[in-house]
Amino acid sequence: MLNRYNPRMIEEALRDAHPPPPFPPATDRTAWRQIRDEIGEQTAENIIQQAEAVHDAPIPPLPATLYLEVARRGVREGYEAPASQRRQRLGLMSLAECLEGNGRFLDPLLDLAWAICEESSWALPAHQHHLADPEVLVVDLGVAMTAMALAELDALVGDQLDPALGVRIRHEVNRRCFVPFLTRHDFHWMFARAGHTTNNWTAVCSGGIGAAALYLESDPARLAEILGRALRSLDDYLASFDPEGGSSEGPGYWSYGFGYYVMFAQLVEQRTDGKVNLLDGEPDRAFIRDIARYPLRTVLSPGHWTNFSDCVADAKPIPMLVDFLARRLEIPELAQLVPDEPSSPERHELSWQLRHLFWRAPVAADPASRIQPARHDWYQGLEWMIARHDPADPAALVLAAKGGNNAENHNQNDAGNIIVHLGGESLIADPGAGRYTKAYFGPERYTFFVNSSLGHSVPVVNGQAQRAGREHAATVLGHHAGDTEDMLALELKDAYPKEADIATLRRTITLHRDSTAGAVSLSDEVRFATAPGNLESVLITFGRPELHRDTVLIHGDRGALRVTFDPEVVNVRHDIEREVEFKFGTDDVQRLVFALKEPAREAQIALRLEPHVGDA
Repeated sequence: MLNRYNPRMIEEALRDAHPPPPFPPATDRTAWRQIRDEIGEQTAENIIQQAEAVHDAPIPPLPATLYLEVARRGVREGYEAPASQRRQRLGLMSLAECLEGNGRFLDPLLDLAWAICEESSWALPAHQHHLADPEVLVVDLGVAMTAMALAELDALVGDQLDPALGVRIRHEVNRRCFVPFLTRHDFHWMFARAGHTTNNWTAVCSGGIGAAALYLESDPARLAEILGRALRSLDDYLASFDPEGGSSEGPGYWSYGFGYYVMFAQLVEQRTDGKVNLLDGEPDRAFIRDIARYPLRTVLSPGHWTNFSDCVADAKPIPMLVDFLARRLEIPELAQLVPDEPSSPERHELSWQLRHLFWRAPVAADPASRIQPARHDWYQGLEWMIARHDPADPAALVLAAKGGNNAENHNQNDAGNIIVHLGGESLIADPGAGRYTKAYFGPERYTFFVNSSLGHSVPVVNGQAQRAGREHAATVLGHHAGDTEDMLALELKDAYPKEADIATLRRTITLHRDSTAGAVSLSDEVRFATAPGNLESVLITFGRPELHRDTVLIHGDRGALRVTFDPEVVNVRHDIEREVEFKFGTDDVQRLVFALKEPAREAQIALRLEPHVGDA
């Protein structure tokens, strides 16, 4: 795909092109007065007021001991929070200076940018784990994002600041980014390896470094080499999507990685007068449009998306990205995923704050015209099925189910996992972005990790959880979408170790449309290889379970699910671990376990889940 652009072609395009800057500098007062008029006085004043609030604030300190906390105690937020505050302030004061234009933010911007240049490492402590070694540079997400932010700061206000800052920015970005990017091949994110695909890191790192080079590198030949390598790396990133444009990483990482791909693509296209076109150039246009449609196809209800893998449950696409793609790729329904014009960007680095002003939708979408998702979406490569009982009703029952393998990006050993969404909330949920937090459940005191199969709605067989590895995978036995039901049948035996003694483990997941509110049926059929064994079918929820003899009611904030089962076949128990730590807070993980009453050579556990109204 992108390998059609080689450095020679890129250099020729760079030398032939003489475009204006991608964004007007702060000294172009006519352009920024127009921007201020377009975004409205309230939005402009909001940015300026936020910048005023940090104008005189001390620069957050970043001592070495704080960086080491991630290695000592696994605490990354202690360092990342003040580092992020520095970069957020950089964006706010840069835009405030552009919008206001009276120079009062220039001195604090100089101090802040200089302090960022003096940081020993721009790498996140979770990715480096040790104090910076000047001889062995770590290049990660934080490095690439910081390089791009400093480059765009320089483009906006650099000619108003001390010239030494521009020299320093170019020196630091060259040392930390361009030289290792051009001379090393050991970065795990740079290119795909045998048996491994790339992920969002590739787009953020290669896209961010490439974007910084477009601003800072003055030699066309060297710039062409950087861009050529970035394009080769981004080719591998695009190959991580399945043939229908699906990503196993979920919507949050789609937004993050594809967002940096799109920012880079727009910059390189602008710099080459369209000769390098990564968005709608042939032959890639159809595939890029499929990738762009990903949030449309994985939506559960307004504001909620399918969050398999290490993705937070409330992850949302970046509004500016969705608006830009809707217009650029002519997919107007994308803009309707974000009906209200956001007052501030979802992400706080300067690159997104800037595009919040320039990529915004000219008119907010009318909520009444919100696009209806399809009744059924199927990603064959991912083996994801999203089935909606009534797409016109945002509160209606939705089922998401997956096959897949246990070597996916941000893998969580969750082959066969399900999400059941009702009333705008997931009552059977994927915990998503959980830490490797140990918790204990029930009398057996399972050692549980949120990102292991014990923390997902998948079977436990003879006490065995699923194992990691591409060979530990589901096999699709059948899939269909019809007028009365959507079904996915999986063979799960290979997802488990040989100690589970499984001859076959068939999971059948069905959304039924033959009733007013719909229902989901879940069937696990097992046959053991050598001896009678034990099977447990597990449902994970953040709701409030209420156990009865043959029914479990799961109460949410806006609705309830009734789960029925055969009490002659299974016992049900409720395990709970309180305040399990997640990336963005803590929550109680509720685990409903439907277990065979007696070991059996062959057995079936059948559950029916349907909306509940009224008393138990």
